[in-house]
Amino acid sequence: MSQKVIPLIALTCFLALCANSQVVLPERSQEPGLHESVFGLGVWGGPATGVGLSFRHHLPSQLSYMVTGGIIKVDERLSYDIGVEAQFDLARTASNRFFVAGGFGHYYSGKNENEMKAPTRLGIGIGGEFAVTPGIHTTFEVIFTYFSDGNVLPLPQIGFHYYFY
Repeated sequence: MSQKVIPLIALTCFLALCANSQVVLPERSQEPGLHESVFGLGVWGGPATGVGLSFRHHLPSQLSYMVTGGIIKVDERLSYDIGVEAQFDLARTASNRFFVAGGFGHYYSGKNENEMKAPTRLGIGIGGEFAVTPGIHTTFEVIFTYFSDGNVLPLPQIGFHYYFY
C-alpha cells in the first residue's frame, strides 16, 4: 500500500470509532425519561411556537421545554416573535424520540403598531426528534395551530439543536 493511503485509513477508522462512541442522550434504564438535564441550542421555525434562535431543556424526566425568539428590523419596520413549547416523551432511544407538544407564540410586525391579523397562536400536536450526527438533532412536528383570528390549521415546524450537558 502507498504511504499516503495507510495514514488516511487509520484516520478514517479513528473518526468512525469516535463518532460511534458518542451518545447525546443517556441510555434508557428501567424508568422512562432522562436522569439528568440535557440542554440544547439551535434554530427553530414554526408558526405556532416561534421562529429564530432556540433554547431547549430536557428535564430529568419525560418532560422538556423550549423557548424560541427572533427579531429583524429593516428601516423603520420591526418584526419579532417569542414562543414557548412543552414536550412530553412517548418513546425515546439514544438517537431519537417521539413526543406530544403544546405551545404558545406571539408575533409582531409593523412600524408603530402590530399589523398582523392574528399575532397570537396556540398549538398542540406530535413530533419526532432524530440524531443527524452525534450532538446535532433535527426535530419535525405537525401542530394544530389556533390563530387569534379564529383559524385552525395543521402546520409543520422544524428545528435543529446542538445538545450538551
